[in-house]
Amino acid sequence: MQTPQKIAVVGSGLVGTLLAIYLKRLGHTVHVYDRSPDIRTVEFSGRSINLVMSHRGWKAMEDVGLNDEIRKIGIPVDKRAIHLKDGQLNYQYYGKEGEAIFSLSRGVLNRRMIDLAEEAGVEFFFEHRIWDVTLADATLHMGETERGEWTDLKYDKVFGADGAFSRIRHRMQRQSMFDYSQEFMKLGYKELHIPANPDGTHKIDKNSLHIWPRGNFMLMALSNLDGSFTCTLFMPFEGENSFEQLKDEATLVDFFAEFFPDTKEVIPDLVKDFFKNPTSYLAIMKCYPWTYEDKVALIGDSAHAIVPFYGQGMNAGFEDITVLNEMISKYGDDWKKVFSEYQKSRKPNADAIAELSRRNFVEMSTKTADAQFLLQKKIEKWFSDKHPDKWLPLYSRVTFSLHPYSEALALGDFQNKIMEEVMQMPKIEENWNSQEVENKIIQLLKK
Repeated sequence: MQTPQKIAVVGSGLVGTLLAIYLKRLGHTVHVYDRSPDIRTVEFSGRSINLVMSHRGWKAMEDVGLNDEIRKIGIPVDKRAIHLKDGQLNYQYYGKEGEAIFSLSRGVLNRRMIDLAEEAGVEFFFEHRIWDVTLADATLHMGETERGEWTDLKYDKVFGADGAFSRIRHRMQRQSMFDYSQEFMKLGYKELHIPANPDGTHKIDKNSLHIWPRGNFMLMALSNLDGSFTCTLFMPFEGENSFEQLKDEATLVDFFAEFFPDTKEVIPDLVKDFFKNPTSYLAIMKCYPWTYEDKVALIGDSAHAIVPFYGQGMNAGFEDITVLNEMISKYGDDWKKVFSEYQKSRKPNADAIAELSRRNFVEMSTKTADAQFLLQKKIEKWFSDKHPDKWLPLYSRVTFSLHPYSEALALGDFQNKIMEEVMQMPKIEENWNSQEVENKIIQLLKK
């Protein structure tokens, strides 16, 4: 336990809410502010991508004993289901037998987390607009409008968990020696919906991440508890096969008939959903430092927003909390040291998962439909099963381990160089699981 302090968390999303639970358990008074209404009172849809919880997220949940509660609202997903244009369906298993990510509806999870935080004694203040913070003394400034009258709220510590467009970070950016970059992808996304069957069952396999890879665009779907699927269409904003081309009902229907013919039966409200739901943006945001003295710290997307193609955004944010908690255990009331070591530990890993996530779009949208790529993954899995001490595939290292993301990026690049040589071996399609291939990989690993 630390000396109790009065702490504000700005942002009632998943990272802010879990952080509040941690801080409350440490004996602090914790207030969470959010400019939006209480998510438990509003209909939540239209711009969501389902979340997947993996090893790092579960670790953060386990440390405060919430993993069993959260597992109840998730569905295990142990493989990709690749829907090819010719109607063929291929399955690609993720890890070892029994390893699975969990599909979670963002709205369902966020509501449950807020309930759990309130049960722990955290106080929430919804529809309270925080416009600014005085860094030197952790005072929040709240008001109806940015230019109107503000109320001052004095705290011992402030955590900015208010997402990619964080107001807390906005203030920190105005310091000298603060690095900041924001990059919008040329891709956008739109939410679509596969409803449940009349009896409440799922129309397609619920334990798969469904991907329709089509090169520079793709469709994906993840299951929900109610029998439905949340689908996400990722496409360029402009150019060939882009959102700008799909301007009317006839063009949209023809486009889906050409590229996603097997969805006709399962997405009955395609036209309504497509034109009702917004086209949303994807951005990568990086900054440093994440903290100010012993007063203010950024966490989750406010410090490192990434694209969703590795399913690690929430997991990376939760791992921030795990590391922060480790630093608190180590340094106790020395908050300056806690903050300093937290950001030093997390920054390289946040940059690494940003890069891995960017790359994974190409894997999902293009390579999963490529026979050579699938063979490469098969060889990696075969070799890893035989030599688990020598080879952990990149996806497993990111998703089913707690190894640092920066290590995963570096080792993934090294492994890929090895596999480029292996894939050039004569008759690799026939001899992929031969002694010769095994020896070649072992030899290349020693270089």
